Amino acid sequence: MTVFSSNGTQSDPTVQPVPASVVEQVDAADVTLSNPKRAVISLGSNLGNRLETLQGAIDALEDTPGLRVKAVSPVYETEPWGVEPGSQPSYFNAVVVIKTTLPPSSLLERGQAIEEAFDRVREERWGPRTIDVDIVAYADVVSDDPSLTLPHPRAHQRAFVLAPWHDVEPEALLPGLGPVAQLLADVAQDGVLARADLELRLPE
Repeated sequence: MTVFSSNGTQSDPTVQPVPASVVEQVDAADVTLSNPKRAVISLGSNLGNRLETLQGAIDALEDTPGLRVKAVSPVYETEPWGVEPGSQPSYFNAVVVIKTTLPPSSLLERGQAIEEAFDRVREERWGPRTIDVDIVAYADVVSDDPSLTLPHPRAHQRAFVLAPWHDVEPEALLPGLGPVAQLLADVAQDGVLARADLELRLPE
């Protein structure tokens, strides 16, 4: 997505949100990611070109200083969560595993900035959106901070998170809640369909 600023120069909104102080902190570690933390991010889209938007979000994550995308899951098509069946388009969902030197708060800012860059509108809870970027887990952190609860408070109930995560990390653990494989076995998977005909690429 190309945006032109008021002075006519080309700018990319997806590269702006990391504060200068954070860039300074991670700049030296950007090449080697010295002592990075592993994090899991869930992506979802049910408006516009859903596959293209998911790929754009993955590419924007990879373009973040101090962050490297290590794995991208298969695509799943899922019925919207928390709304009447048929009231919204279906979602495309995927999970991305990253290594990062960003702290959780800065990773959250980055995710929100990517949502804004893709014109995410927050008009209603469970409403349709061009892109949803959620931090599912960050290292082994368990936190009830209201601004960023870790792990994601509903991830263990959502097959559209657990199924793609299990595809890329079969032995994964959700901090404080146990193996992803077991959590997936315990939830209903109706309306969560693997789309083998669709593919997201790992950024080069």
